[in-house]
Amino acid sequence: MRKYRAKLHYIATIGVLVALIEACKLAMAQIPNVELTSFWLIIFTVFFGRRAMIAVPIFTLLEGAIYGFGLWWVMYFYAWPALVLIAYFMRKSDSALPFALLSGIFGLSFGFLCAIPYVFVGSPTPGLSYAFGYWVAGIPFDLIHGVANFVLMLVLYRPVTSVMKKVARPL
Repeated sequence: MRKYRAKLHYIATIGVLVALIEACKLAMAQIPNVELTSFWLIIFTVFFGRRAMIAVPIFTLLEGAIYGFGLWWVMYFYAWPALVLIAYFMRKSDSALPFALLSGIFGLSFGFLCAIPYVFVGSPTPGLSYAFGYWVAGIPFDLIHGVANFVLMLVLYRPVTSVMKKVARPL
């Protein structure tokens, strides 16, 4: 019975994590390039370790189901896991600044990460020049994304981690 309850707790927790990410994403959809997905994935990694990685493919599939399975969607399968992996190695830090830097750099590099599939598939012709053009055209959006990620992490890290310490049970 105890093992069954632990599995139920694990499944329910992952469901809540994904729902929180998706709810925040939908709530902030009207503000271009400002998101809490990076914030939550980093926070979940700090509290749940590598098990936070389970939320990534579920979130990615949900995104595809809601918005369609375009080329942008492929990038989610490597960008978000990369963020979780880096956060995993930083998880022992108790300061907001390293995580704010990580989140900001991730936001700045998001367009570059999105451009990678365009090396292989693009219109009119795929290749490095097409991917480079795609990336360069999005740099102003990446700047907003990086600054917003940095500021959101700095502002929200302490209050959210303080609450998480009280309510989060390890998976």
